[in-house]
Amino acid sequence: MGQTEYLSFNESVRIIAVGKALSSELRIQILKALENHSYNVNEIAELLNIPASSAAMHVRVLEEAGLIQTELKSAVRGSMKVCTRAVDSLVIGLREKSGERVETISMPIGNFVDYRVEPTCGIVSWEGYIDVEDEPAVFYNPRRTEAKLIWLGDGYLEYRFPNAALKKNELTELSLSAEVCSEDHDYNMDCPSDITLWINDIEVGTYRCPSDFGGRRGKLNPTWWPDKNTQYGMLKTWSIDNEGTYLDKEKKSSHTLEEFRLREGNYISIRIGIKENAACKGGINIFGDCFGDYSQDMVLRLKYK
Repeated sequence: MGQTEYLSFNESVRIIAVGKALSSELRIQILKALENHSYNVNEIAELLNIPASSAAMHVRVLEEAGLIQTELKSAVRGSMKVCTRAVDSLVIGLREKSGERVETISMPIGNFVDYRVEPTCGIVSWEGYIDVEDEPAVFYNPRRTEAKLIWLGDGYLEYRFPNAALKKNELTELSLSAEVCSEDHDYNMDCPSDITLWINDIEVGTYRCPSDFGGRRGKLNPTWWPDKNTQYGMLKTWSIDNEGTYLDKEKKSSHTLEEFRLREGNYISIRIGIKENAACKGGINIFGDCFGDYSQDMVLRLKYK
């Protein structure tokens, strides 16, 4: 069972997701049912006397808000999604902490500066494909800066964020959020992938994504995007403070801010992708601000004392 989670007033995307999740009596009943027990989606449907499709929809909303965690496990026929409550309590601060300042930098997903890519791979803008599919060389195409969805079967993308403000201010926390999922030729709900984030060449944490999500259209997707393709991802947040690194508030390592040498050089290197020795090499999709479910690009937040 999780512990108390504190949300800053600056985390507007997460607060909106939590508000949506708690706006339904059925979703509140699901959270109550998961207080001391884990259930799969069909069991939740039986407990609440609702269709399994409705239970799956409510579970997805709760998962996107970070209020529950899910894990795909083998079943007699295929796999089942087992749900566990992620937090015991949630505190939302409606004011910034005294003396705290937050710098937010939004990075278009096509503004990567280096990459290693293996098929399946491709880049699309809001209007259509940027060059051909499954050819890593197209990642040098100048039009990559228009990207709204990028996918690769293996490898990584590297971005560089400015660090000028760090040289004059005391940093207390760094976080990076992005909407991501696994990658298959078409969408595949049983396609686990270990997606890792590195900052200045130090691993921050790995997210085991269960799926290349589909089965319903991404909320922001353009009409020309086929239903059979990847549709949406999960909004994940990696963070670092003076005690360690975290993925969605779950501690991943004891590496502290100082170890990442964030003031050195002229930029912060952010690399996201698949480790060479990853247990689950299921690729990665990275969503921009008008694909998937979340209207944002890759967002870096720097909290200063």
